[in-house]
Amino acid sequence: MDIIHAAEGFSALSQETRLAVLRLLIEAGAEGVPAGDIARHFGTPQNTMSTNLAILARAGFVTSRRDGRSVIYAADYAGLRRLIAFLLQDCCKGRPEVCAPLLDAALPPAAAPCCPLPESPEN
Repeated sequence: MDIIHAAEGFSALSQETRLAVLRLLIEAGAEGVPAGDIARHFGTPQNTMSTNLAILARAGFVTSRRDGRSVIYAADYAGLRRLIAFLLQDCCKGRPEVCAPLLDAALPPAAAPCCPLPESPEN
């Protein structure tokens, strides 16, 4: 991820409803949530929620799929990881162990079924 895409991502997350929607989708996991249910959950008109979801999708934080007449949205964990990696790519001048507590807090344990960590080269 480059600085332009990172700035777009932060811009997408700088609005309260979009941040709350992303947190809802992260909680929902891979199953996702229908767009109409998201709008009802937040008491937001569907066209406004559609705009918010489009902004999150453009930033690379959500994916969508059709299921009959519904559009299901889910968190894009790979996109979120890219943003975290961008923030930490030059961590502490080559001392990544200093950033380990940040990664531990930000990323779920390897056993989490929703978003397993990539395999390390040692495996």
